[in-house]
Amino acid sequence: MSAPDASAPDGPAPRLDLRSGSQRVFAHLLVSNAVVSVINYTVWFAVTFWVFLETRSVFATGMIAGIFVVATAATGIWFGSLVDNHHKRSVMQASAVVSAAVYGVCLAVYLLTPDGAFGDVASWQLWVFVVLCMAGVVAGNPRGIALPTLVTLLVPADVRDRANGLVGTVVGSSMLVTSVISGFLVASGGMLHVLLLALVMLAASVVHLARVPVPETRVVTTDEAGVPVAAVGGVDLRGTWRLVRGVPGLVPLIAFSCFNNLIGGGFMALMDAYGLSLVSVQAWGLLWGGLSAVMIVGGLLVARLGLGSRPVRLLLLVNAVAWTATMLFPLASSVVTLSVAMVVFMALMPFAEAAEQTVLQRVVPYERQGRVFGFAQSVEQSAAPVTAFLVGPITQFLVVPFMTDGAGAAAIGDWFGTGQTRAIALVFVVTGLVGLVATLLALASPQYRSLAASYARAAATTEAPAGLP
Repeated sequence: MSAPDASAPDGPAPRLDLRSGSQRVFAHLLVSNAVVSVINYTVWFAVTFWVFLETRSVFATGMIAGIFVVATAATGIWFGSLVDNHHKRSVMQASAVVSAAVYGVCLAVYLLTPDGAFGDVASWQLWVFVVLCMAGVVAGNPRGIALPTLVTLLVPADVRDRANGLVGTVVGSSMLVTSVISGFLVASGGMLHVLLLALVMLAASVVHLARVPVPETRVVTTDEAGVPVAAVGGVDLRGTWRLVRGVPGLVPLIAFSCFNNLIGGGFMALMDAYGLSLVSVQAWGLLWGGLSAVMIVGGLLVARLGLGSRPVRLLLLVNAVAWTATMLFPLASSVVTLSVAMVVFMALMPFAEAAEQTVLQRVVPYERQGRVFGFAQSVEQSAAPVTAFLVGPITQFLVVPFMTDGAGAAAIGDWFGTGQTRAIALVFVVTGLVGLVATLLALASPQYRSLAASYARAAATTEAPAGLP
């Protein structure tokens, strides 16, 4: 039996109006986040491309992914507390300034390091540089936590799903620009041009956002009982956990996303190595650009059509389709099958992201959304390091020999293929199958029905955000 959900409203579907009022401010914030996302994605993509080309090590790319997810998991709850306890625009500005400062240090390290030092995967100069670059990327994460809370602040409840779709469009646009420019920047000048561009664009973002008035007249937070109090510092993990646990089905939703990231960490660690084994770095960057355009289309579809009255169910169905595509594309060693699967994944990603954000915006009080979004980010990302750190070495030292001249090559090598690329493909097939089974089990669970009911109740009693005048 289907879970209850909010009924669709009568009359024409509500639409966003980004030309006036608080929604105009939201549009400016989207532009600001797009610029900073482009820069941070560019540094992340570029350093991964560059390290692989310098060292030809799958282990190294896996470690880069692991560094990012560990840092994201470790800082999410703290960043969420910063968002709740300070004006959102101030947090976004501070985030950009810190990223720019770190990238400035990265540039100095890059210029002062002797030639050839970056070519050895055991070089300490290489890993100092990598860690600094990823620290600059992670410093941009508070913006990603602040933006969905600003959707709650600035956008009417009946069109927040569409606003979340635009957020997905911005992510897709960022990846589109990033994937194209990072490949060419690395090919033309290594990391030098990447870091120079980052410094210029972050400065432009700070100037732009300084001129955008966000109508958040006061910072409102609550104690563990939900009573409004003056904004205070601290992480408040206990109070946040109590709130998350108090919403039926919310803990299983976060746990499901955590599991998805657990197996998704393997893709973070191996996808670039797999793609670069099929095409050149320039072609890989262009391919990501074209695929990211599909994400833009998906986000625009969410903004146009919305998510309907059952976003929890939609989230799980989207995951089922995505994992099916992930399981099937590696069966052939072809950039064509890879591209088809990524088209499916990119088109569905905005629906999944918008669905999770819309649910959290409905069931979590505005004054605690930063901490809950940060908590969810930390918990969900905490699983990915397990595979991000392990899958590179496991693939390099176990699966590659298994599929090169070992038992795997003997058993399925005739039709599946052998060697490093097909070893990575086998890892993709297995993780896709595990993800599909887990999603189908979640769809049939009572926890899914509980969360759907919580969303329906919250949709019927939505109040104005506490930060508005």
